[in-house]
Formats: sequence, structure tokens, C-alpha cells
Amino acid sequence: RVWLALDMNLPLAEVGRQARRAEALGCDVVTLADVACDAFLGAQAAIEATSRVQVATSGLVCFARSPMVTAVASWNLAALSAGRFRLGLSSLVAPMLTGKYGMPWHPPAPRMREYLGALRAIYESWQADVPLRYEGRYYRLTRQNWWTRPAPHEHADIPIHIGAIGPQMSAVAGECARGLLTHPTN
Repeated sequence: RVWLALDMNLPLAEVGRQARRAEALGCDVVTLADVACDAFLGAQAAIEATSRVQVATSGLVCFARSPMVTAVASWNLAALSAGRFRLGLSSLVAPMLTGKYGMPWHPPAPRMREYLGALRAIYESWQADVPLRYEGRYYRLTRQNWWTRPAPHEHADIPIHIGAIGPQMSAVAGECARGLLTHPTN
């Protein structure tokens, strides 16, 4: 399978054109970094501009977003794309997470394991119409009103990939995700 990473500094207005080009070249997956533009917005632009290629975030900065925020966006993109959306998550390194995003630093591997557990609990709540209940060390999610719950859809099994540069996060990817994303400089 051929995965093509779009330029991480590509303006949002150019994403659709570049995604169409990648699709025409026969790429299987187009990835969008969460750097110069929001990866979810880029993914939506790529999805709407294409019909076959899968679209993935590559290293979405998840710890700067609550699991619910990530779940809502990824759920909607999976439905919009008829199952072509893939969710790639990244923990970032401590100086970036604290200095650029102003978020507290915690050991990333256990936190990522919980983040994935929280995402799956949210997806299950929506898909199976069951109460939301996830309680961990870093995340506690216990409320989902029925009138604000997204509708179930046939693309609820969203493939999740994790960015990893060390053995602990690589182990989490092996245990909890469908794939491992390498650092863009590799």
C-alpha cells in the first residue's frame, strides 16, 4: 500500500487539490499532519475532494484535545468519508506539548493507552446506544446525553494509528492500535 504524506505546511485551500492528485497517482492513503493547519479540517477537505483514497491524520496532537473532541470529529469524518477516514494520533514530546500547547506533561504511553480506551468507550456508547462510562487515571467520561449523541453509522470501526519513537509507545501501538506512525524525519 502506498501512503503519501501531504506537505505539512500545505495551506488548507490546497489540500483538496493535492489529495485529488494523490488519488489520481494511485495512492492508497493520503496523510495530513497537525501542524500548519488543523488535521481534522485538512482531512475533511481531502475527503470531500476525493472518492477512493483513504484519508488519515498523521500525528494528530491528541493530548491537547479531550477524547470527546477527538471522538466527535473522527466519528463525523468516518461517516462523511463512508469509512475512508483513519485516525493517526501523536503524544508529542514534553517541550512541544508544554511549551507550544500549554498542556501538562504525563508519561505518554499509559496516557495514550487510556486515551484509546476512552475513544473506544465513546464510540461504543454512540454505536450501541449504551451509557458512556470510562474511568481511568487521566480521563473520566461519564456523561452523554441522548439528545446530543451522534447517530450510529456503518463505519464505526475507525482505524487508529499511533505515532511512536520509543519502545513503550511502540508497545502501546502493538497492543491497542492498527498501526505505528514513524516520526516524519525518519
